Amino acid sequence: MHLPQAQHMTAVMRILRYLKGTSSTGIYFDKNDHLDLIAYTDVDWAGDRDGRKSTSGYFTLVGGNLVTWRSKKQKVVALSSAEAEFRGIAKGITEILWIRKLMSEIGFPQKTACKLFCDNKAAISISENPVQHDRTKHVEIDRYFIKDKLEDKIIKLPFVRSRDQLADILTKVVNSEAFDEALRKLGIGAPNAQLEGECRNNHN
Repeated sequence: MHLPQAQHMTAVMRILRYLKGTSSTGIYFDKNDHLDLIAYTDVDWAGDRDGRKSTSGYFTLVGGNLVTWRSKKQKVVALSSAEAEFRGIAKGITEILWIRKLMSEIGFPQKTACKLFCDNKAAISISENPVQHDRTKHVEIDRYFIKDKLEDKIIKLPFVRSRDQLADILTKVVNSEAFDEALRKLGIGAPNAQLEGECRNNHN
């Protein structure tokens, strides 16, 4: 917005073409036998070419259904991928805490730790290790925030392979096959096609 260039207009036009071509797309909510709360969080370290800031994103699902999502550029430049991941994980935990509180208030408290899937083994290892690391001193608050929630058994940080990281589509460019697969797993698509598929499956 401050210094628009031709490549910015190209990106905007691409977004508008995508929105026009997916105007009938929606989120399908399926009836499952659980209300487990899980989240996927991912970060594109220094992906912004203009200011080298990182983009973090998350998806949260309740009972296997997508309920919230976010993709946002981080406010400061991260000095390492682990630092960027810490900030992304902290945002994901904050969202989990809010949804846990809401579910508890309406009579559906979470009885087990919520899974927050991350594809950065270094960030997971440091989060679970109480020893201070020199390379994370500048994100010490985020690190201890994450550590406290792990120790309180509010969250777990299971590792997920990059190809199974659904939040990838919020932070970086992926090929069309990976993009479509992520949307399918998130229950995003043309509602009529999904309902027709359900009817066929039930009929068979």
